[in-house]
Amino acid sequence: MNRSTTKALLAAGAVAGPVYIAVGLVEILIRPGFDVTRHELSLMSLGKLGWIQIANFLVTGLLVIAGALGMRRVLHPGRGGTWGPLLLAIYGLGLICAGIFVPDPMNGFPPGLATPSAISWHAILHFVSGAVGFVGLIAACFVLARRFAARKERGWAAYSLITGVLFLGAFVGIASGSTQAAIVLAFYAAVLIGWTWISVIAARLITS
Repeated sequence: MNRSTTKALLAAGAVAGPVYIAVGLVEILIRPGFDVTRHELSLMSLGKLGWIQIANFLVTGLLVIAGALGMRRVLHPGRGGTWGPLLLAIYGLGLICAGIFVPDPMNGFPPGLATPSAISWHAILHFVSGAVGFVGLIAACFVLARRFAARKERGWAAYSLITGVLFLGAFVGIASGSTQAAIVLAFYAAVLIGWTWISVIAARLITS
């Protein structure tokens, strides 16, 4: 196993979250009409500057998959060494597909585009891609929590478990179709927590 290649793959996974969040913050600042209490970041895929978020999905998805490959090199064949990386790769694939299939306009964004009376096929695939990816990330948290627990690394086990539980709760809330500001903001927080977990775990494996 080439250690330098493994570190490079893990580093790719570690920077995926910061890239996604940084690009998202810039978009929030430059896109008129976007309201974090009403709009999900995936709506940034629409409009003249929609290519920025599409590229964000595609690039960070590839980075996550690279990180998952690095994770497998380190963890396999130990406990969680197969399913943990595989589930994380599913999250990366979900991001890529979410970039390929764009959502429909919603809640007045982008400005000037009305919400369609019927959901489009590409919006359906966007939501399915996101859902599959999020489930993959949540499950990866639980799988690695079990691995850490078996190795008596209780702090890391608790961190992974709590991350999975919080993300699951926020995902259920947003998937219910609720547009309440508290639910939307909780989902933003969960996404930030999830990305942080990926970066922290990747960084830990680089030094392990």
